[in-house]
Amino acid sequence: MSPSFLETTWTDPVTGTKGYVVLDTLVRGLASGGLRLRKGCTLEEVRGLAQGMTRKEGLVYDPADNYLPLGGGKGGIDIDPGDPQAVDVLRRFLAAVLPVVKEQWNTGEDFGLRQETLDKVAAELGLASTVEAVFATLPDAPAARDRLAKAFAVDVDGVSLGDLVGGYGVAQAGIAYVERLGLIPSETTAVVQGFGSIGGAAARYLAKAGVRVIAVADRDGLIRNDAALDVEALLAARDGLGVIDRSALRPTDSTAPTEAWLDVPCDLVVPAAMSYVITAEDAARVGARVVVEGANMPTLADAEAALLTRGIPVLPDFLANVMTNAWWWWVVFGDIAPTAESSFAKIDTVMRRLVDTVATDAETRGVTLRSSALALAGRNSAAVQARVGITG
Repeated sequence: MSPSFLETTWTDPVTGTKGYVVLDTLVRGLASGGLRLRKGCTLEEVRGLAQGMTRKEGLVYDPADNYLPLGGGKGGIDIDPGDPQAVDVLRRFLAAVLPVVKEQWNTGEDFGLRQETLDKVAAELGLASTVEAVFATLPDAPAARDRLAKAFAVDVDGVSLGDLVGGYGVAQAGIAYVERLGLIPSETTAVVQGFGSIGGAAARYLAKAGVRVIAVADRDGLIRNDAALDVEALLAARDGLGVIDRSALRPTDSTAPTEAWLDVPCDLVVPAAMSYVITAEDAARVGARVVVEGANMPTLADAEAALLTRGIPVLPDFLANVMTNAWWWWVVFGDIAPTAESSFAKIDTVMRRLVDTVATDAETRGVTLRSSALALAGRNSAAVQARVGITG
């Protein structure tokens, strides 16, 4: 792996909290990737996330789109998002790395950080948005700003469109893959770990497709109903951190400790919260036929190897959860209208193409889904570099 273009470690002068920015690659001087708040976040973690963003950007490249992929970047702060000092630490962090945000790093919400909080802090620092570096390169920047604002203003059944597209893509990835296994949604069961933007939306759209979502886990525990959970009721009962009010549960819903999500027999399991949640020791407990990585880096490499020996494929994160990032840029570059209909139609088309391309190649060459997706991302990234005149 080649070295990153930029790695920055920041120490908060007030609390001593560490924060990190890694720009893995630049294309046209730009990188894209979110900012997370997580207690225990490390430079190594952010480096891996930034590498994943490079892959995501390359994976969705289509020469027919106006959107020409960017490089990959990521940020992280080692703090619990529920810490009373979290927003103040975030403000000082962004102030310290502001030149990078203005010129190169286009960022947005990630684990532990809502976009509205990020936008508010950015505005306090004089930024009109957290993607100003891209807007500075666009001849139609005012129209692009307007499209993005309209897209984020769209409400779909009580949830912002921007909070749905990533999880919608995860759901479509899982459905597309199980259909290749000969299953139809009404015959499929799913367990979702995490009930924030990605996990909540994944659960919603799996259920809308007819999949029985039989368990979801948040940080307060597991909620299970083998006949199917009422996902919409659970969404209405969650707070801003994705924690479900247990008073909204039905008498037929049961609860268990959070870690029990790995043990529930199902067709699809969707880790959609934190990184590193499936370890080699956990692999033997996984009761699913397929792992669909809704979170970034949830499965450790030795765990994935152990799952594969049991015949359990892993649909990798940089494919399954690519749509949050892609959606932003499709809107900004004008490839889709700022509507739910246009957004979901584009995601449907692209995700099915990606899953089918990767799965067919993996089957033909006898390699893992991850290896196939990595190869596709590499080929596409090389095509982008050639298009913009980068060699080597």
